[in-house]
Amino acid sequence: MTPSDFVRVCGLSELEEDTPKRVELDGTPVSVVRTGGEVFAINDVCSHANVSLSEGEVDDCHIECWLHGSRFDLRSGKPDGLPATRPVPVYPVKIEGDDVLVSVTQES
Repeated sequence: MTPSDFVRVCGLSELEEDTPKRVELDGTPVSVVRTGGEVFAINDVCSHANVSLSEGEVDDCHIECWLHGSRFDLRSGKPDGLPATRPVPVYPVKIEGDDVLVSVTQES
């Protein structure tokens, strides 16, 4: 992964704690979340129901799908209980000053 793989998605000051922000990078929907002093980027499509995760709630480093309640770990993308059984991709994040940069070139 090269520095050019990272794209600015928003300002750190634009992210509210535990409130997902949906962005699109190279046609990939991404949910960017600031929680517990860290920033995470996770694919914005639930692997169970194909709906936007950014419309769900964030709690304890997990994002919950609003439709059926599947929860995904923001660090790994792994589901934490049914009905989802497949993980969703997570992406590397870098903070440079107030800029939040994400790379969808390579999943972490």
